[in-house]
Amino acid sequence: MSKGINFIREYSIPLIAGVIVALFWANIHPESYETVIYKEIIVGLNFHFFVQDIFMAFFFAIAAVEITQSFLPGGDLNPIKKAVNPLMATFGGVLGPIGFFFLFNALFGSPEYSHGWAIPTATDIALAWLLARFVFGNKHPAVYFLLLLAVVDDGIGLAIIAIFYPNPLMPFQPIWLLLTLLGIAVAYLLRRFKVNNYWPYLIFGGSLSWFGLYNASLHPALALVAIIPFLPHHCEPDGHVFEDTGKGSSPLKHFEHQWKGFVDFGLFFFGLANAGVLFSEIGALTWIILSALIIGKVVGISTFSLIGSKIGFPLPDGMGRKELITASVVAAMGLTVALFVSDVAFTDLTLKGAAKMGALFSAGIFVVALIVGRLYKIKKIN
Repeated sequence: MSKGINFIREYSIPLIAGVIVALFWANIHPESYETVIYKEIIVGLNFHFFVQDIFMAFFFAIAAVEITQSFLPGGDLNPIKKAVNPLMATFGGVLGPIGFFFLFNALFGSPEYSHGWAIPTATDIALAWLLARFVFGNKHPAVYFLLLLAVVDDGIGLAIIAIFYPNPLMPFQPIWLLLTLLGIAVAYLLRRFKVNNYWPYLIFGGSLSWFGLYNASLHPALALVAIIPFLPHHCEPDGHVFEDTGKGSSPLKHFEHQWKGFVDFGLFFFGLANAGVLFSEIGALTWIILSALIIGKVVGISTFSLIGSKIGFPLPDGMGRKELITASVVAAMGLTVALFVSDVAFTDLTLKGAAKMGALFSAGIFVVALIVGRLYKIKKIN
């Protein structure tokens, strides 16, 4: 029984199932799908809100645990100098798709498409993390490289939406970010006073951070990313994080142990809430977005990362050019995040539909990345 559960969690079967169910449901009976996802449940809040704004905060928190551990002694991003390369790659993964979008649009598109330039900058962290584990294994340094890249990419994406695609009904209000800073300060003080239970960090620091982002009109899913690194952790003599999940466990490991299963299975609802896109007419915009996403990510991430290596910020140990190129292909998995940006980028329903099809087709990166990994003979590390 436990082997079956571990298999389901290891290969993110709930997430894949959620995406498939959403696609079929939305195209067979779109009215009922829209009703279930967006119908008010309580005081103006719907299913989509609970998934996107609350559940995903815990998903990003688990990702933050992995990143935090990779920064600790013995981790793949320690010393911190090793984190500069994936951060440079992140900017390449944003600027590359933008550049190729405008190039392809000038060659094959139309001026009315130009508002969709931000769509191919997206990396779907949930699906990219799943794909990275398929290609590299759970413990390969490329997985941590991609995690840091994807989380920062999402942060940049939130800033792009707030600045370039503002909601006139909910304008960006940066003053509220002081509340998020207060949450971080609370987490810091809890750490200084050696509070050895993760709940106060979540309840006080996390809540302040969440409400700060939400009221600033930024996506609050990243609220716990700034709080998790303050959770106390214990290290073995070799530098690795202490693995015991019992009473001797650190708050960092205890949090991961108690919430990872909830997140793994809850990803079904993430897929269900986000992948329900109607198959619509395919146009030039579809191919511009898809091409800019794939080519832009691969060229941008690889180029900026290699530049980083040349100027003294090397790739994590165990990553070479083959692993870098494969990781950049994985990062081209835009799907649900690109669908979200498509929603805010266009008001014209025809353009919105064509843009969403480009985002949807990026799911094909799953097969492409597996083939590239096989051709490069990437060795899995579990």
